[in-house]
Amino acid sequence: MSLTLHFHPLASFCWKPLIAFYENGTPFEPVIVDLGDEASRAAFLKVSPTGKMPALRDDARDRTVLESTIVVEYLAAHYPGPVDLVPADVDLALQVRQADRFYDFYVQHPMQKIVGDRLRPKDETDPFGVEEARVQLRNSYAIVEEEMQDKTWAVGETFTMADCAASPALFYANKVEPFGDKFPAVKRYHDRLLARPSFARVIEEAGPYFKLFPYNNG
Repeated sequence: MSLTLHFHPLASFCWKPLIAFYENGTPFEPVIVDLGDEASRAAFLKVSPTGKMPALRDDARDRTVLESTIVVEYLAAHYPGPVDLVPADVDLALQVRQADRFYDFYVQHPMQKIVGDRLRPKDETDPFGVEEARVQLRNSYAIVEEEMQDKTWAVGETFTMADCAASPALFYANKVEPFGDKFPAVKRYHDRLLARPSFARVIEEAGPYFKLFPYNNG
């Protein structure tokens, strides 16, 4: 098989390309990376020297592609399917990329700050930084709330890479800073994402690993 995806089922940034693969039924070989296992870590570092996931290897084109957004862009360019995740229209594509960056930088990043802080030793936590991250998440929810008043998906009525990014971002963010009742449009969008078969499959496959998530008790 030409395409091999190196990832971990619990890692939020790995969910974005997984959703893209499942949306278009693109065949690939999954390789689950265990950075705590010496052999697995060593093998992965040969693919991704930074040690960051996901990493896509395309043997047919002799290419290694890193970073979740670039992996989805690569699939859209070289392995397109019925779901046009990156529109051909330049202006629409820019909107998709802007929304993708928004969910990565302003939802995923503060969410990971909160999660990472819980994994620190008790005497090395950063309460100030965590509160900053929570404020950022609430600000981001307010932006999404306004934008999703009259849209089905992040960029209009078509599921795109932006929704691939929003899915893990909002899923995990809701675990660490719940939407509550203040952001009904965000919740409705989140519910639509959860009902998307590609995302539902990703969540189901991650199920056995959720016990490792530090906020699995809410």
